[in-house]
Amino acid sequence: MSTLLSSLGRWSFRHPWRVLVAWLIILAAAGGGAAVLQQGTDNSFSIPGTESQEGLEQLSRSFPEVSGTNAQFIVVAADGEQVTDDAYREPIEDAVDELGDIDDVLATTSPYDEMVEGMVNEDATAAIVQLQFDGEATDISDETKDSLTAMVDDLRGELPAGSELKLGGDLFAISIPGVTLTEAVGLVIALIVLVVTFRSFVVAGLPLLTAVLGVGISMAGIFAATAFASVSSTTPLLALMLGLAVGIDYALFIMARHQDQVRDGVDPEESAARAVGTAGSAVVFAGITVLIALIGLSFAGIPFLTTMGIAASVAVAVAVAIAVTLTPAVLGFLKGRIVGRPKKVRTGKTPKRGFSDRWVGGVTKHPVITSLSVIVGLGVVAIPALSLNLALPNAGVLPQDSEARQSYDLTAEEFGPGFNGPLVLTGTIVTSTDPLVLMEDLGDAVAEIDGVKEVALATPNETADTGIVQVVPETAPDDPATSDLVRELRLHHDEWLDEFGIDVKVTGFTAVAIDISDQLGNALLPFGIFVIGLSLILLTIVFRSLWVPITAALGYLLSIVAAFGVVGAVFEWGWFADLLHVAKVGPIISFMPIILMGVLFGLAMDYQVFLVSRMREDFVHDPDSKSPSRADRRAAALRAVRSGFTGSAKVVTAAGLIMFAVFVAFVPEGDSSLKPIALGLAAGIAIDAFLVRMTLIPALMAILGERAWQLPKWLERILPSVDIEGEAVERERHLAAWPGDDSIVAADGLVLSADAPIVESLSLRLSPGDALIATGSERRVRRAVALAIAGRLVPDAGKLRVGGHLLPGRAAWVRRHVGSVLVDDTDAALLDLREALRGTSALVVIDGIDRFTGGQRDQATAMLQRAAASRPLAVFATASDQGLARTILAEAAWPAADIIDVDQASTAEDSTLDDFEVNA
Repeated sequence: MSTLLSSLGRWSFRHPWRVLVAWLIILAAAGGGAAVLQQGTDNSFSIPGTESQEGLEQLSRSFPEVSGTNAQFIVVAADGEQVTDDAYREPIEDAVDELGDIDDVLATTSPYDEMVEGMVNEDATAAIVQLQFDGEATDISDETKDSLTAMVDDLRGELPAGSELKLGGDLFAISIPGVTLTEAVGLVIALIVLVVTFRSFVVAGLPLLTAVLGVGISMAGIFAATAFASVSSTTPLLALMLGLAVGIDYALFIMARHQDQVRDGVDPEESAARAVGTAGSAVVFAGITVLIALIGLSFAGIPFLTTMGIAASVAVAVAVAIAVTLTPAVLGFLKGRIVGRPKKVRTGKTPKRGFSDRWVGGVTKHPVITSLSVIVGLGVVAIPALSLNLALPNAGVLPQDSEARQSYDLTAEEFGPGFNGPLVLTGTIVTSTDPLVLMEDLGDAVAEIDGVKEVALATPNETADTGIVQVVPETAPDDPATSDLVRELRLHHDEWLDEFGIDVKVTGFTAVAIDISDQLGNALLPFGIFVIGLSLILLTIVFRSLWVPITAALGYLLSIVAAFGVVGAVFEWGWFADLLHVAKVGPIISFMPIILMGVLFGLAMDYQVFLVSRMREDFVHDPDSKSPSRADRRAAALRAVRSGFTGSAKVVTAAGLIMFAVFVAFVPEGDSSLKPIALGLAAGIAIDAFLVRMTLIPALMAILGERAWQLPKWLERILPSVDIEGEAVERERHLAAWPGDDSIVAADGLVLSADAPIVESLSLRLSPGDALIATGSERRVRRAVALAIAGRLVPDAGKLRVGGHLLPGRAAWVRRHVGSVLVDDTDAALLDLREALRGTSALVVIDGIDRFTGGQRDQATAMLQRAAASRPLAVFATASDQGLARTILAEAAWPAADIIDVDQASTAEDSTLDDFEVNA
């Protein structure tokens, strides 16, 4: 991957205008799609397969008057007066009649209706008028809302002086979040951090510009997708937060590496290629971890959350693509100006130790004390997490100046908190001979349940095939006691089925919200296992170590629980709630934990990769790391921890500050649904970057010493090799001048194995247009050599270049441009040879050329002759009979084919043909 990214970075650097114009065209196309296709966001929550959702679907078919969204207004009489007085009753009843004529209004309920109970409070000081709409809140037009508001305003003017009227209900309970100027503060802070990091205002602005471009594309794509999927209003803002944060950080990682290399004298073009191949590889890996974690949000099985994860993952994917293409392109515009203002060099004095050097020195000097301090400290911070309660947002979390919030609070004050979240019990009663009495009996049974304040309504529909019981709980809709009441009502299902013959379902907006919260809570454990298990596997592959993934996963757990603790302290305990403009202390949005776990996992792995990969690189390159003395290896490991930390601390610090600034900017004036998520991400990033990755991890690495980089041999063999540190790019740079001739195939000290050593040291050269025959007694050895040269078998050591491309880094190119023919079935091999010789390939590899006999041999010879006549074709062939192989090649076009005996480099002890893992 690193070599491909390096080539991509070089091409982008050379053609900056093409890359920039291409991305601008994509932005224009996405923006046009959004303008034409967008249908607006949808804040309706549903959870297929749950009892509450099935109940709503049943009501929408048989009792539509109570299935859609609702609105209500509360009237509070002036001091000393009652709402039952004519001065209140007459204008309210007139308004009820008029409200029934509004579009989409299915039914209006007068508080004075004899069939309805509880709409006038016990003291007759307050009354509630309810309206039922056809459809969800998002289906109701703005014109209908405006008509309703206007009529309520007219009624307000007709009521006696001193009275109070507030409009609210589910229709007005959900706010549409938007972007405010406060969020721009995060970008300003990010710009300041970038200026300090790059020591150049112009250079500092480039990561911001590329990130904003990426966010624009992803946001436009999300709004265009509303034509095909239901997208909640929180989804674009989450994508905006993540897109900005990772977009800036990913560009920062690549540009910082490029700037350091150019300051060290590397040519800008070469530096851009190296930066994208090295830091860019880590960026791609880090982005993939974020993508997997976000897509893992589908574990909850909730459609709107799955959509949210996919939308956010699109923003991250766009950020990664822009980082590895547009970033080197803008570096191509800058050329040598990337160096910025040079640092002052102290002449004649001992170089001053930087802060990062002093910090890691202090951390690793007493690693046990440091580790215990961080773990205990974060454990204390996590204590408020035990108080977290989850619920979906309602009007109670809206700003206090919102009329819907005022209506919510006034209703709770006059009628009790449960009146804001009534429950609905419904079931089919088609077999009943007396539906009115049946529903009254069911309502009486429900009223006896603890936690039920009153049964407001128990009635069948007009066709007497479905009945409903409207239940007013004693507690608020987001109170855990209301959730307990829902579960208690469901426990009586079988009892009521036997007694009344009704298959009762508990539903309503409150029940749906409770079901969503419960399902999200149940999904946390499998999602956590998925995320942590994924981190262990990915980091084991990347770092070839067991301890590094374990410490990374433990650090992630500490960051998560501490971030939950910070959210709990603010939103449950009320610490700094006024400072952060928290509208209401209480339960937080129910999908905060799973989103926080997914997003923070990916970002935490970013820092782990960028810090620890540098430590591993320094350890591997330290001569003492291979010393037989354990003391030398331990000293090398400690030096690697300190040097690796010092080399990457600046960039990781800048990245952490930028992400913190972007996330925290969404807290003070952000939407109530987004506040806890933004605060959790900001706290989690700060904790993970500065306490876990830059304090705890170096301390633990110092404790582990050289054992941190040990991996069992059996595990080493089965793990795939992933180059995220750009080792292949560095190898290409060091071997740029090798072999120093025009050989189309060159190998020196080549080592091959497939579970056991096959070739220990093989060297060969094949010039363009020539032929080379590899012979030997062992068929498995000959085939291994052929597969390695064709890019299908990864060499274990040594140097191999084919067609000017160094293997294994450029194996993908070799597989596409070098034909490979394995002569087992000669008829099939002829077809493979014909395919291999098509096009303009300059090299073909034939394993077992001496197996062609008779007419098949003539066909193979003819095909090789035609190919050699059209271009300078080189042939690498293997054979057990070198004489027959030379004859075939001589008849074709190569009378002077060279011979190489691979037995001289072979360690094979048997003549069996083993199966090799061949790259497709």
